[in-house]
Amino acid sequence: MGKMIECLIDSVRVSLTNQDRVIVLKDKNSERYVPIWIGLFEAESITIALQNIAVARPLTHDLILSVFQKLVARLLRVEITGLVTDTYYANIIIETDKVIHIDCRPSDALALVVRTGAPIFVDEEILDEVGIKPEDVINLEPESNEDELEIPGDLSVFESFLDEIEGGDSPEDKSDTEPDQDDPEGTGEE
Repeated sequence: MGKMIECLIDSVRVSLTNQDRVIVLKDKNSERYVPIWIGLFEAESITIALQNIAVARPLTHDLILSVFQKLVARLLRVEITGLVTDTYYANIIIETDKVIHIDCRPSDALALVVRTGAPIFVDEEILDEVGIKPEDVINLEPESNEDELEIPGDLSVFESFLDEIEGGDSPEDKSDTEPDQDDPEGTGEE
């Protein structure tokens, strides 16, 4: 594990084409972003906490924090430590009478972060490998004076990036049953 860089949760996004959720982390000290794909339930848990939505019963991540509280433990930080074949690895660092490192999915760790305010650290090697800088995604210099580039918001630089990701074929996009060449409408009639 290399040097750890503090990051913040920048946003939670939804793909318009396949409804996948992406949490975007931002390097606290530079314009470098890391997209992490997360599950639907973890995204909802993170969003509920970010928007301070009251729920009737504790969600799983609220339960974990209640257990921490009863055990007189606290979440010190989250570390995203590895990236192997498109899968991120993370640890939650908990303090009781000693410091404990617990392996977990980044999405679960981030759901705890939004509830506690604990800091997030990402291994610098991961930021170097998959970190996205705005200039990597969009050219901010117009080709000529006639071309004007308008950026409507802070994260508009991700539009191209997300479009590129969403435009690719994912395994979920492909159907196991393709229409018969002799029967393109798939009616089963010959």
